[in-house]
Amino acid sequence: MKVISVNIGKKEKLKYKGEEIVTGILKYPVKKSISLGKEDVVDDTVVDRRYHGGVDQAVYAYSEKHYNYWKALFPDLDWHFGMFGENLTISNLDETEICVGNTYKLGETIIEATKPRTPCTKLGIVFKTQHFLKQFWNTTKSGIYFKVIKIGKVAVNDELILINKAENTPTISEVYQAKKKA
Repeated sequence: MKVISVNIGKKEKLKYKGEEIVTGILKYPVKKSISLGKEDVVDDTVVDRRYHGGVDQAVYAYSEKHYNYWKALFPDLDWHFGMFGENLTISNLDETEICVGNTYKLGETIIEATKPRTPCTKLGIVFKTQHFLKQFWNTTKSGIYFKVIKIGKVAVNDELILINKAENTPTISEVYQAKKKA
């Protein structure tokens, strides 16, 4: 698995039901490396720390392979890496194979898989329909939050290398499906 894109967002205002919503969900590819800190990505905007950022959600990754699935359902959107709010777009990232607690070397960093992303209203705004949230829940394409064990830089083409497979822990997909049922 390789990093296809590194993405950073700024605080933006989106319109939803006649109101302005302030968010950092809109991430865009950058040409330089990004720095992963203990609680977030340096220079990335996190607006609502109740749901984003923090030790167990320091960086969010999404699979490049999931983009084709969503593009077929939403062909009229302006597609770019980072539009799921991910800081890292990674080739072949698979929530059905990565377990909670798996540890990886990525660029200068060491990261640990912690949990799936739960879809929110802001993701529905990006996709121009709140129906998207149900569609998102009905897949295994949640993306993965990671804890940063060793801070450092990550760049395009860095490889996600498994250094420790967690024993007796569920996959990210299993946790996601259990959250959906709760």
